[in-house]
Amino acid sequence: MTKGLLFMAFDFATAHEDEFHDWYDREHIPERMGVPGFLNAERWIDEQNPKIHVATYDLESPAVLSSSAYHAVAGANQSVWTKRVTGMCRRIMRYEGEQLLPGDRTAVAAANALLVASMNIDQEVQEEFTEWYNTEHLPSLGAVPGVLAARRFSATDAGSERRFLALYHLRDAAVSRSDAWAKAADTKWTQRMRPQFRDLLMLRLNRYRRET
Repeated sequence: MTKGLLFMAFDFATAHEDEFHDWYDREHIPERMGVPGFLNAERWIDEQNPKIHVATYDLESPAVLSSSAYHAVAGANQSVWTKRVTGMCRRIMRYEGEQLLPGDRTAVAAANALLVASMNIDQEVQEEFTEWYNTEHLPSLGAVPGVLAARRFSATDAGSERRFLALYHLRDAAVSRSDAWAKAADTKWTQRMRPQFRDLLMLRLNRYRRET
């Protein structure tokens, strides 16, 4: 079955850091993991800016986000704590998607870093963009030593800021700065496609680990 994804990126610089992490760990993630079809939850912190946070959730299918169980804890039914904390944060991107490639892969728990690439693409080059991503770009980056999983998604929410998103689970942050990564990411075809990207968002993140 094609897996789904829920992705959320926040800048929480204007929130209370301890409360932000308490809310995520003690309410928000347990609440979502109680919804049937949520397979996992991962938290990430930007390697340059420790106030930028990403949460990713693999879903049994995109339809999970249309379920009554999810709606019971989302949108207008968010908890008072959720409304309080998110009201103090700046949302960078919220994304609902279906996994295009490989289709049924889920997050790799052994990964210590995550690279996110999300964008829009002009309609007239979308066919070539799809061929490039599927036949060269994703397989090449996925084969770089230290890349534990390479997945790409297409938005299922019509209101999404960006249509396409790729997630690369990495052994560590150094993988995306390696010579092998640079070679795989800078082919002639990639150079031709890059000017067609619109609204590009790239994030390099380390796995969040709660201090005891």
